[in-house]
Amino acid sequence: MRDSEVLVVLTITTTVGSLEEARTLARQILADGLAACVQLDPGVTSLYRWKGEPRDEPEVRLVIKTLPACEQALQALFARHHPYEVPEFLVTPVRPSPAYREWVRAEVVVPPA
Repeated sequence: MRDSEVLVVLTITTTVGSLEEARTLARQILADGLAACVQLDPGVTSLYRWKGEPRDEPEVRLVIKTLPACEQALQALFARHHPYEVPEFLVTPVRPSPAYREWVRAEVVVPPA
């Protein structure tokens, strides 16, 4: 892990179409050790355009707490397990409290480089 990553935790946000899909994806992420926590936020409504057509759909937002070293592994996991053809993958670096950062670092399994 690079020195600049030592103080940073990432939140990665995505959405899926149902609570069942959200739970399935969250459990896979946790089983692979790629996050310390995945929060599920049901009740999101997304209005967007897909293939030229307007859409108005209920979704569940997932907020994934992880380390920078897991970003690529999570992208690969999304390619295999995310139910959407083009999944949302929004990465936000955050500066957590030292205790929270250490908890995330202790829970996440960093994939080999």
